Amino acid sequence: QQSSVTSSGATILAIISLETFAGTWINAFMVGVLCIGWVKKKTLNSNEKILLLLGCSRISFLCFSWVYSFLFIIYPSYLHVHTILQLLVCFQTFFTYSNLWISACLCVFYCIKIANFRNRFFIYLKVKIDRMVPWLLLGSGVLALAIAIVTYELSETVKSNNLNFTCLRNFQEASIRMDKHFLSSFFLLCFGYAASFLAVIFSAVFLLFSLWSHKHKMQTNSMKDLSMEAHIRAMKSVLSFLVLYSINFVCLVLTIIYIMMNEITKTHLISIYLYAFPGVHSLFLIFSNPKLEKALLKILSCVKCE
Repeated sequence: QQSSVTSSGATILAIISLETFAGTWINAFMVGVLCIGWVKKKTLNSNEKILLLLGCSRISFLCFSWVYSFLFIIYPSYLHVHTILQLLVCFQTFFTYSNLWISACLCVFYCIKIANFRNRFFIYLKVKIDRMVPWLLLGSGVLALAIAIVTYELSETVKSNNLNFTCLRNFQEASIRMDKHFLSSFFLLCFGYAASFLAVIFSAVFLLFSLWSHKHKMQTNSMKDLSMEAHIRAMKSVLSFLVLYSINFVCLVLTIIYIMMNEITKTHLISIYLYAFPGVHSLFLIFSNPKLEKALLKILSCVKCE
């Protein structure tokens, strides 16, 4: 039985490693193209700033998550060292939330920039959105850092509880305290996911309504409409993230359930999707961005010619 567990663990690690490698290169390509454009133009527009920070966040997330999985499967004894476990969980939490919140900022940016509404507040946001983007990104980073610090403190408290309650008669009291900390951490985790998820849902709804309204006005116009094209590109990006985000949230809940049930193999199987998410969504973003798509097709054509 031990050898089969080791074999399945090695297989899952191999799949995770391939997904990490592919996701890292996809995001590295996106970051590289944006940085080259930054050097040439000496500036970045708001969309490119969000994509650049998102790519860097996802590369970091994949690297730290892979290290955690590698140690968990191959060298689990290293995770018994509390400092190593805390730091890995802290960094992984930070980059997970920065990844999700920056993605949500991208969806909100597309919605405000492209959707057409006559509401005064919406028009004000449309005018000010470029100035607001750096603050939105900073807020995403601060929020992710705050959640990572709270997670670190919770794990420290749980660890101290484990050390303090050594008597058998106090074991039940220690378990109750650990459950309270787990519930607090779970509530915090769900709040971060749910808030960003709502931002994505509202962005998709507003964009869809704006697209329907715009299409209704342009039915009699047979000419190619650039606004319609922009709506469709933005909708592809937002809807792709909405679908992937929904699956990601379900996987998160299942992961927590299987961890509580001590179903390690099922937890690893679900993590296969979680590792695929940053690369797959970034691929959608590349094909929804004309500049990135053109650069990718150019590279692929050069490789094909060789």
